[in-house]
Amino acid sequence: MSSDSAPMNLTHHFLIAMPGLQDETFARSVIYLCEHSERGALGLVINKPSDINLKVLFEKVELHLSRPEFGEAPVFQGGPVQTERGFVLHEPVVANAPDSKELVYASTMTIPGGLEMTTSKDVLEALATGSGPRKVLVSLGYSAWEQGQLESELAENSWLTVGADPAVIFDTPVEQRYDRALMLLGLEAWKLTPHAGHA
Repeated sequence: MSSDSAPMNLTHHFLIAMPGLQDETFARSVIYLCEHSERGALGLVINKPSDINLKVLFEKVELHLSRPEFGEAPVFQGGPVQTERGFVLHEPVVANAPDSKELVYASTMTIPGGLEMTTSKDVLEALATGSGPRKVLVSLGYSAWEQGQLESELAENSWLTVGADPAVIFDTPVEQRYDRALMLLGLEAWKLTPHAGHA
């Protein structure tokens, strides 16, 4: 059985919503894809802040946040799935030994391309005490696609894709992330048309 092309893998890419995508959750969203395989895809919206910040979130889980630089940072609406669960996207953190590749937290997904996503409370405990990763994005909920679903949405011109730049996630003001992600493709929002072209 021959295959014309290798399966698409958009892990460590941004999905950028096209103007025609009117879905309330995903309109003008930028999603960081943590995982993409033939089984489906999983990602976090990085530019839709919720109405709570990290200080409030830490109080809800009964932790005292001792890093004031994080207190006012928003908690993001990562997507419509499991919205009561926390997902922490962060720079890689390895155990103390210089050559160690051992993961520090109980439940961490290592994303090829350089980031990690942790779902266990121990990363919040580390942040609370002043240790833990320096660059983090905390979301409630995630975005998911079943087998073939994302590929169909791409074919329908719902999303643009581009290799992810962690600076857009961690160093860019929230309101600028959509435009900055588009700039990775050399595009500006006003130049996009909501309609797919068919030759």
